[in-house]
Amino acid sequence: MKNINYEIERKFLIKNLPENLENFTHYEIRQGYISTDPTIRLRQQDDNYILTVKSAGLMKKQEYELNLTEDQFNRLWEKTEGNTIEKTRYVIPLNNGLKAELDVYKGFLSGFMNVEVEFPSTKEAILFDIPNWFGQEVTQDPRYSNSSLAKFGKPAKN
Repeated sequence: MKNINYEIERKFLIKNLPENLENFTHYEIRQGYISTDPTIRLRQQDDNYILTVKSAGLMKKQEYELNLTEDQFNRLWEKTEGNTIEKTRYVIPLNNGLKAELDVYKGFLSGFMNVEVEFPSTKEAILFDIPNWFGQEVTQDPRYSNSSLAKFGKPAKN
């Protein structure tokens, strides 16, 4: 199945972890990049395998996704460049039907965490009431994109 859509999201660092984190739905994710310009990403989320191509942009990007078989994924995985990312993603319900996707990184990014929220419109993204456990917003800072994290590691403090 292929899917082309616009992704509208805001990204934040974490001030405090939500209580009872282990009670939320979570996934193990492994991802690598065939290219970072343009962004061509391979992602394994549990038993799902996805190839994603993203346009340039920070808050709003065009995104094309194609589901792969495990064999297709493994053959393409050999083409990934640089570091691969491993993380646990927790899906935390928010007000107005929104969901926070909290990523807790492993491996060379161990100790790093961030949270993203996807929105149905730019207006809703702008009017978003930020939960108190969210920290500094990094949506407009390209150093916090996953492709940049894979290439350069954790950003130095601002």
